[in-house]
Amino acid sequence: MESIAIGIAWCLAWGEGREPQFDPSVLQEMRRALTSGEEVPAQVREIVDRVRELLAIPDNISREEFPETITDLENKYPNLWNQPGKIGLVYGGVTKVKQYVFEDAKLPDIRGASALLDRINLVDLPAFFGKHPESNRYNIHFAKVREWLDENFSGESKLSKALIPEMIVYSTGGNILAFCPAAFVNELTDAIEKRYYFETITANSCAVGDRFKLLEIRFGLLRNPIEQTFWLDKYRQEYKNPLVEAYFGKLDRESKESCIAAPSCVEEAFADRKSFNELTTKLAVMFNQRRSGNDFEENDLEKRPSRRYPPMLETHPYLQRDESDRRSAIARATDNPDNRSEKGLPGSPWFSEVSARKRKAGDRAKKGEIKQTHWYAEWHPAVIEGWVDKFEDFLEKHPVKLHKYCHVCDIESVKIAESLTQLGSTSNGFVAYIYADGNNMGGYIQKITTPQEYQNFSEDVDNATRYAVYQALSEHLHPRPAQENDKSDRNFVWIHPFEIITIGGDDIILIVPADRALAIAKTIGEQFEQILLKQVEIPGVEIKGNYQTPPSEKPIDISKCHRYLSQNAVVSNCQLSTSIGVLIADYKTPIYYAKKLYEQLLKSAKKRAKDLKKHGYCGGTVDFLVMKSVTALSSSIEEFRKEALTKDSPQELKLYAAPYTLHEIGGLIESVKALKKAEFPKSQLYQIRSFLEQGKNTTILNYRYFRTRLKDGNSEILKKEFEEAWCKPKDPENNGNLAPWMSVIEQNKRTVYETIWREIVDIYDFIELENYEFIPEYLVDVEVES
Repeated sequence: MESIAIGIAWCLAWGEGREPQFDPSVLQEMRRALTSGEEVPAQVREIVDRVRELLAIPDNISREEFPETITDLENKYPNLWNQPGKIGLVYGGVTKVKQYVFEDAKLPDIRGASALLDRINLVDLPAFFGKHPESNRYNIHFAKVREWLDENFSGESKLSKALIPEMIVYSTGGNILAFCPAAFVNELTDAIEKRYYFETITANSCAVGDRFKLLEIRFGLLRNPIEQTFWLDKYRQEYKNPLVEAYFGKLDRESKESCIAAPSCVEEAFADRKSFNELTTKLAVMFNQRRSGNDFEENDLEKRPSRRYPPMLETHPYLQRDESDRRSAIARATDNPDNRSEKGLPGSPWFSEVSARKRKAGDRAKKGEIKQTHWYAEWHPAVIEGWVDKFEDFLEKHPVKLHKYCHVCDIESVKIAESLTQLGSTSNGFVAYIYADGNNMGGYIQKITTPQEYQNFSEDVDNATRYAVYQALSEHLHPRPAQENDKSDRNFVWIHPFEIITIGGDDIILIVPADRALAIAKTIGEQFEQILLKQVEIPGVEIKGNYQTPPSEKPIDISKCHRYLSQNAVVSNCQLSTSIGVLIADYKTPIYYAKKLYEQLLKSAKKRAKDLKKHGYCGGTVDFLVMKSVTALSSSIEEFRKEALTKDSPQELKLYAAPYTLHEIGGLIESVKALKKAEFPKSQLYQIRSFLEQGKNTTILNYRYFRTRLKDGNSEILKKEFEEAWCKPKDPENNGNLAPWMSVIEQNKRTVYETIWREIVDIYDFIELENYEFIPEYLVDVEVES
């Protein structure tokens, strides 16, 4: 039996009371028998039969078999509706994540805040259900979490005894969805909220739950008495009603006859809504209400304590505050006067208890071990495994990738970057922020009808996201030498030249060297789709879902999707993809400001993906911005491009071409390499860029002049890799040349000219030929310790 079904059977067998209705040994025997496929105890055989009957209902019921009326549903599945008892379903997790993670500006603080939240979501909450973590490093911590749960929630029956791992639907992306016995719904939701507060003090969390009958797990919310439920026969009559349409979704066709062959017909729209998805939607609404401070007066569960009062930390105008200037400081990271070997932190900063936990978690040693600190010893978790630790575990399981990534030194000698200064020193003072998010996730989830599909989808997306990042980092990066402390220090060490802020669900936030940013972003987007399509195999990872796009009667017009050699583009046939924002900036750029910019870039990339979907494109998109000479933007990126980089006279000219598809990003990188191969003078790059604002004809004339002056052979390289790849007219009968412009015909038949030249100049210094190994200038002729 599927794992989720075992969890459902356990909840039913436990009953609605705090004490199990059967002896605990019977429940354990039932669980073991269902796992191994053996005969279950006689006492619970009827319950297991009801669960098997539930599993026998197809995921996608045909129109002929779907119950026409609510009476048909009751008559077809009487055992499931009349099954005594209800099952609890709980949904919760952390809220306002970025507010907590990016509250402090230092890299170790951000790293520590992210690691704390990841550990709670991936280790602590599953430990409530007795699920052992993948890493053996957490064995002691696992026992402590279970002990904490029993100490804080030990009523008539211990909560830990009522929960098993098979109840977890998913626990990734900062949220958890799980079943539980009906009597423990409020207790479990309180435990989830309290765990976040107990470990982080200020991180916001929220959890809600409700009880449902067995038949509702497959057919959505049902009223009691069941005859009052709004069903398919009534929906056919009312589907044009605005209220009904808002709840079930708008149909693509106006009449039933015309939508029989359409993808969103009446029956399919109703069936998609009336499924397990409706239960999760109800919990999501409750989650938002509780997060906003509302209480549930009409809930059949006992009243829970309100969440409207956030934690309040005492402060005073004459007390020392921490570096964020928000809370009173409790400790200062100075050298230990009693033991000179115990050093503090540079600058001897002050910490509140909240920021001290972040810094302690962020300054961990290799393999997740927390360093002992004399200046703050009150809180000391044994292990907090970071993303670099997980990346190293990935490399150790893949020797070929380990050798490719770490062929210049021993992996054990490579350290984690101590600061953005150290990270930026590996790429001439510039770093890149990569922010990626999944496309079409909500649309795909709406088609999920069962808890098992939810679990499979969550695991598949989580695996695809994590391993896409690991593959990209191991493909394009190597450990780089950096100064151990400040520039006066002549000791140099190997460091991982990246920082993974978070990988949660379909969200990714990375900091990487500027010279590899676009290549890494492109690989992440491609690998994400290929892993889901099972075109790339990850040893030990099984993709369970089918994410292939259904065949379309309308052919995809590639020329409207890609501006770079569209005839060579590979059509993406994955239902899910990623949009990525990439910001390249000086390492001194404040992180909170960088965050605002890369979020805007992600939004722009998502808008591009949505526009291209009209032409059948389902792949990923990338938008990027390079801040080299400009230290800040006074407006949003969209307004900056509209006001400063768009000219209306005499033709409409866009002095930029972002966002790009993944195929176009690869072409942009190749075009920069072609300019370098052609030895195009760098001064003339900037000169042509200055001509862009003077109009289309002036720019074309000067570009042609500079190209004809190139050495023999170099002119042909530029013609092939840039002009013919990007700048050919849309009319195939037109043999003219627009370089460096591209023509885009908009929906109103208006022609707009845009160019990639400005962005080529921006990234020119960050793209190198072949396998270039970056060595900072201050490390030349200096021997690096291995």
